[in-house]
Amino acid sequence: MAALKRLHYGWVVVVAGMLTVFASIGFGRFALGMLLPSMGVSLNLTYAEMGLISTGNLVGYLVAVYGVRFLVRRIGARWTVTGGLVLVGASMIVVGRAIGFADSLVLYTLTGLGSGIANVPVMGLVSLWFARQQRGKAAGLMVIGNGLAIAAAGLLVPAVSAALGAEGWRASWLILALAVLAVALVCGLILRNHPAELNLVPVGTAPAAATHGTGKSAVDQHAPLDRRKTRLLLAHLGTIYALFGGSYVIYATFIVTSLVADHGYTEMTAGTFWVWIGALSVFSGPVFGSLSDRIGRRAGLAVVFSFQATSYALAAAAGSPAALWLSVVLFGFVAWSTPSIMAAAVGDYMGAAHAADAFGTVTVIFGIGQIIGPALAGVAADHFGGFAASFWLASVLAMAALCLALLLRPPLAATPAAC
Repeated sequence: MAALKRLHYGWVVVVAGMLTVFASIGFGRFALGMLLPSMGVSLNLTYAEMGLISTGNLVGYLVAVYGVRFLVRRIGARWTVTGGLVLVGASMIVVGRAIGFADSLVLYTLTGLGSGIANVPVMGLVSLWFARQQRGKAAGLMVIGNGLAIAAAGLLVPAVSAALGAEGWRASWLILALAVLAVALVCGLILRNHPAELNLVPVGTAPAAATHGTGKSAVDQHAPLDRRKTRLLLAHLGTIYALFGGSYVIYATFIVTSLVADHGYTEMTAGTFWVWIGALSVFSGPVFGSLSDRIGRRAGLAVVFSFQATSYALAAAAGSPAALWLSVVLFGFVAWSTPSIMAAAVGDYMGAAHAADAFGTVTVIFGIGQIIGPALAGVAADHFGGFAASFWLASVLAMAALCLALLLRPPLAATPAAC
């Protein structure tokens, strides 16, 4: 009990963030990859239509990213996140009742809208609740939710389909939606907007440096950048993030469908691959987020993109089960590293006071990559009769992101003493 009393509330915020990512992204976006094979058969969807449904979700997310900052300013991150989760859960319930491509597209776009409303503000809280040297670890712990959700969906969806048959995917949507609504309730109860609400300073702030006589936490101060440099920096970070978005979402959306359609695996066996992706990815965020705290964001991103480019190439050229398993292992090992590193990097470059707005800006650019990726991949799969070309595209995008990451310069120091 004494240990709990000494626990900084920032770690409670991390738990809330992990649950938010679990529900809004893990279930609200990535569960689609597990549901698409049976959903596609039931609704008679083409690969292009499957890709467009995923794209619709990401369009909704992009719209949310653009507007959510205004919502946060009006009602705060706590209630914005909670409201976004309610929208995710409610829309997923109705997706489970879809009768064709058009209504699936519209409803899943609403799911993406809710995902963005919930996810962007909760990731932005990292820079408010944690000092610079702790941000990578904190953001990495939050994105554990992705891996847990993928593993859960990989176990749940095949089991429900086996029990209920061809229409089991509808029940799976309902079960996942109810879990999202439960998370919304928890986050509404425990999230807080800022350490000052509880008379706290950010985790990792040195006592002597807590205010520097200014009445503000040192973590909130940052050497100002001129407008031109800020725009160039955000464009650079955003382009890296967009290339990541366009590549990883191709793999996450279509790897299970490819295993079933291209390689002849059953849905249950493909679900096993999906579970392993989720299980391996659980620690990708904290491990590589913490690694980037030590070796720098540039080097951390370079390592991650080298793993991902190799994973996608193996999926494209896979001639054996061993190659597919290695692809899954490499992807899972670094799956959610980039969001945690990027959230920390934005705080490093822009300072905590501007981190939420800046993260929203780079996420808008990231969203463009996510929108284009699955749409192109679906069309390519229809044209070539399989997903090899789609995965080659993902590998090329990841290599481009690697090259741009290596061009990043170290951030300015974020303390007044260094300014």
